[in-house]
Amino acid sequence: MSGSPAGRTVLVTGGSGFVAAHLVQQLLERGYHVHTTVRATADAAKRRPLRALGDAHPGRLDLFEADLLTEGSFDEAMKGCAVVFHVASPFLMPEKIKDGRRDVVEPALTGTRNVVASIERTETVERLVLTSTVGAIFGDYADVREMDDRTLSEKYFNTTSTVENNPYHYAKTVAERAAWEAEAAQSRWRMVSVNPGLILGPSLTPGSDSGSLFLLDELFKGYFFYGAPDFSFTTADVRDVAAAHIAAAERPEAHGRYIVAAQEMTSFHQMSRALLKHHPGNRRLPRTALPHWPVRILGPAFGLSQEYIRNHLGIRFRVDNRRSTEELGLTYRPIEETLVDHHRAWREQRS
Repeated sequence: MSGSPAGRTVLVTGGSGFVAAHLVQQLLERGYHVHTTVRATADAAKRRPLRALGDAHPGRLDLFEADLLTEGSFDEAMKGCAVVFHVASPFLMPEKIKDGRRDVVEPALTGTRNVVASIERTETVERLVLTSTVGAIFGDYADVREMDDRTLSEKYFNTTSTVENNPYHYAKTVAERAAWEAEAAQSRWRMVSVNPGLILGPSLTPGSDSGSLFLLDELFKGYFFYGAPDFSFTTADVRDVAAAHIAAAERPEAHGRYIVAAQEMTSFHQMSRALLKHHPGNRRLPRTALPHWPVRILGPAFGLSQEYIRNHLGIRFRVDNRRSTEELGLTYRPIEETLVDHHRAWREQRS
């Protein structure tokens, strides 16, 4: 996308979401005119931060109602937009998914197809920036062992997830593939995909359904006080993820997929240690790492299958994030800063 942000109109789908709210905020701060969508059923509490952003930037934020599953739902919001940031998509932890196809696959795939169809009808759109995930690159951690140098990179697509096995990763994979196929079938607009790891950091909107917030919620509430299980995560700060979206839109040379995640994974135990430095009296945070054997024995009682445990417990790998730093110009925040800010916002929203 060429030209100054001032006066440019862009669309952010799902504006009340964890990532989208930060993206809306950063776009407004850079001088864009922002259209954003919320579901007709979005509650007032989720809309309130968006209205506050609108008040802080008078005349430059417009809210529209749109539903991922309704064809043509995004047409009105997309009018006059040069860039579409398609962020809206459910991210639920496995234990929250009751019906994989209904809960995550249909909203992700049908929603992406509906957004792309609106782009096809909107001649002003030059670029689509799609929020994908590292889960569209691998299904289970064990998959990365088959990659070059056992390092996660953008050149791979997830081929192991299904509706039954890891439906969230499957949903994001098929949605991203559908978007790439649509881009390849025409020449008017270009697409860039942002593939973040587990997104952490302060939330601007209360009551988010984001799985990443739910995961840290369990840690903060003391679910692992007896010891941190040896699970590690590719992590990214929500503010860095938003900045990556904007760079993907603004830099004409940006193309393809961009992993947005720190080079090193972070474990539950490392997260806890970082937080205990700032909150040493917190009794809910685990002070020790849990051996593997109790996780293998007791994991199924907490909804973890033996297959999941085998393919994730104790597995770590490196992340090749060079494209994001070299081509998008990202500088990653330290994970400790992200966690402290995440915990602070979590406490403030519950006070």
